[in-house]
Amino acid sequence: MREFGDAATSAANPGTTTIHIEGPGESPTHQPGLSRGSGGEEDDELLGNDDSDKTELLAGQKKSSPFWTFEYYQTFFDVDTYQVFDRIKGSLLPIPGKNFVRLYIRSNPDLYGPFWICATLVFAIAISGNLSNFLIHLGEKTYHYVPEFRKVSIAATIIYAYAWLVPLALWGFLMWRNSKVMNIVSYSFLEIVCVYGYSLFIYIPTAVLWIIPQKAVRWILVMIALGISGSVLAMTFWPAVREDNRRIALATIGTIVLLHTLLSVGCLAYFFDAPEMDHLPTTTVAPNQTVATAK
Repeated sequence: MREFGDAATSAANPGTTTIHIEGPGESPTHQPGLSRGSGGEEDDELLGNDDSDKTELLAGQKKSSPFWTFEYYQTFFDVDTYQVFDRIKGSLLPIPGKNFVRLYIRSNPDLYGPFWICATLVFAIAISGNLSNFLIHLGEKTYHYVPEFRKVSIAATIIYAYAWLVPLALWGFLMWRNSKVMNIVSYSFLEIVCVYGYSLFIYIPTAVLWIIPQKAVRWILVMIALGISGSVLAMTFWPAVREDNRRIALATIGTIVLLHTLLSVGCLAYFFDAPEMDHLPTTTVAPNQTVATAK
């Protein structure tokens, strides 16, 4: 009778709102459209965590300023210490099946961490390269140590060019492929730069350990660093290309890993394993020396 009375009241007054209070013995009813299948859970595992939609909503609520104002660029550095440390930890401990961008970056992509990571890596490589050269030739009487300050500028050019130009090329390629094949995952240029910047953090302690004057130890260290940082890049960008042609997807991931390998091996070979010629003994000839010839 209670349900009949409520229905009659609603029919008589269509503008009223009816509130139904469940009894203690009644079980709550579920809407059939709200249940999610295993496919949705699998996509959540691939794209990040269950709070990814909430993260995107919070990111979309940020106020955007014109690009010619100081406030526009200030937002790129609006990050706290906890977020930076959390992203560094995520780049050192990649989680299989989890998306680095959705898990750490998308809520607040920044340039503070990538900028200072690249700057620290530049000085770590340059200083460690000079110290390595000094330790290798320590004790040789014919060796005269001269600091090579040009290594700072060379390292800065290589690191910052890699951290900006490669993400720019990758972002353009992904935009071009998304216009042909609709992918479920897409990244902005700032997010790609952020991923590359944080993936380089592992090379800072690696560059310090490269001071050890043993090639076998150096190559083991570079392989470990390459495996960690390369896996972060591969697992992050694979969801963005997996819907594309199989060959193109594999070629894209292979190119990303190859460029990362060239950076690692190139820095080790140039700054630490390059032969030094200034310590070799030289023969001098006296200016007034005469040669006697036998007649």
